[in-house]
Amino acid sequence: MQFSTFIHGVGTGPKGNRDFDFGESREMMRQMLTQEAHPEQIAAFLLGWRIKPETITEFRGALSMMDELSVRRPLPDETIELGYPFDGKRRNPYLFPLAARELWRCGLKAAVFGDDKQPAKDGITVKTICENIDTGEGVVYTDRKAYLKPLHELTPIRMRLGLRTAFNTLEKLPGVVGSKAAITGVFHKPYVKKYVEIFADRYEHFALLQGNEGTPELFSKGRLWVVRDGEIEEYIVDPARYGIAYEKSWERISQDESLQQLREPSAEFLRLARFNAAIYLFVAGKADGIDAAWERLEA
Repeated sequence: MQFSTFIHGVGTGPKGNRDFDFGESREMMRQMLTQEAHPEQIAAFLLGWRIKPETITEFRGALSMMDELSVRRPLPDETIELGYPFDGKRRNPYLFPLAARELWRCGLKAAVFGDDKQPAKDGITVKTICENIDTGEGVVYTDRKAYLKPLHELTPIRMRLGLRTAFNTLEKLPGVVGSKAAITGVFHKPYVKKYVEIFADRYEHFALLQGNEGTPELFSKGRLWVVRDGEIEEYIVDPARYGIAYEKSWERISQDESLQQLREPSAEFLRLARFNAAIYLFVAGKADGIDAAWERLEA
């Protein structure tokens, strides 16, 4: 199938656009990742696909091809996959290096993934954090060059386009290290069902968090959605309930500031990281609830 067929399907307006089936979506993704399609075609399609917009079937077909082209290296240790956006964070430091220390005390590691910065937030990336501080034994970082180099090589095209695309959703949970549990962040409640339909059946334990800047990190009161037996259970989670009064930043922070807060964290920031670790333990099935996980970590 010529790639122009896919462009026609997303670029001719409401009357001419159409949805793709699972097999077509796999082929579309194959041609983009192998760059059998030209850069101009890829950029045009990504923009049109976003506007059309994407369907769950298309997402799942595209993800199936990404899985097929990925290099899988299951880890010997039990992990929970933390799905971060690849465009980074702008206003607050990351919690995962500190939360992972708490998880490792309970025999669980945090699996995170990164690459060069992707559009469109222009934030500090997971890769930057992992390359500039000692994250300890509790973090397992995998660079995208090692597991899906074809997607890494699309970075220049994506950066020139400068917009969020379907890749921003599909890349968050690569699923290549054999994690049985995963959690990622969502901005708005309508996205919960979409993420569950795309990703949940890839893991034994799956959850979504109304996290800071679209990450699986909670800085203030928010919602947690946990998938159990195909049903979505919603929880209200609030650090204040555990005596944590950390004030998140609304101003942009520098890379040095972000790294410094991890190297020399305040007592309150450490407690916030512990609270997030309690969420992860609950999601991974290591505790009956967040309260029980918190008590275990506080002991």
